[in-house]
Amino acid sequence: MHFIGSGYCVLYTILAEYAREEILTILNNWYIITENELLKEDFMKEVTVNGLKICYNDEGEGKCVLLLHGWGANKESLNPIFNALKGTFRVIVPDLPGFGASDEPIEPWEAKDYAGFLEAYIEALGIKPYAALGHSNGGRILIKASDSFSPEKLILMDSAGIKKKHGPVYYAKVYSYKLGKKVLKLPLLNKTGLYEKFVQNAGSDDYKNSSPVMRATMSKLLSEDLTHMLPGIKSETLLIWGSLDTATPIADGRKMEKLIKGSGLVEVTGGGHFSYLDNPGKVIGAIDYFLTH
Repeated sequence: MHFIGSGYCVLYTILAEYAREEILTILNNWYIITENELLKEDFMKEVTVNGLKICYNDEGEGKCVLLLHGWGANKESLNPIFNALKGTFRVIVPDLPGFGASDEPIEPWEAKDYAGFLEAYIEALGIKPYAALGHSNGGRILIKASDSFSPEKLILMDSAGIKKKHGPVYYAKVYSYKLGKKVLKLPLLNKTGLYEKFVQNAGSDDYKNSSPVMRATMSKLLSEDLTHMLPGIKSETLLIWGSLDTATPIADGRKMEKLIKGSGLVEVTGGGHFSYLDNPGKVIGAIDYFLTH
């Protein structure tokens, strides 16, 4: 895959419910950062939070805006937004535990563990964010943390948090998978290596490409429904959603708009799960207006 411009590098690793080539094509057009930027002393930093090394980017001055990336992504995945805001705000974006250059949790985490990490991370940096933005799983973390973390402004972008309702075909696959695991663990088959191959070949690309700890973490996160927490969100909230999002459908955004008091929904027509890459002008414009008014 050829990326535009000599002397440029693209730092982006993501495994989501989307075609990899499709994502890379979008990034080729919209997400390019220079090597010189990466060499700046204040561009990348490290902090230890509860024993985990956390890498993060921190630039700009003024009110603090915290950005959280989605599952399978890293801090650079939000660079279009990071770069757009750092001229007006102090913008901080970490590699969440288990992603990018940050350490992986020792044991599988639930949403409450990521919410606890967020509180400890904010305390470790000594910051009081004016606003927080979460994309996909980053949004899930902000929803889970909303009991104790209420920035003045909150942006949930193609956010996870509402548990999917599946049809009979899905549950047939799940039951078949569970049965297969049990059968292949029987004494006569357990030493054949079939069990490991069976697990590796099942599930999404996100799941297959994760470590055992992160696979278990993904299962825990997906099994929890945070719908009940939405009415308790106190922050002024902006929702941004791609109309063609299949990972967290637009119906989830509309449901959140109804349940979060005073929230507003910006629908990105034709956008998918990465609506900020599909239509960066519209999304960044909406974010900038929301944060400055």
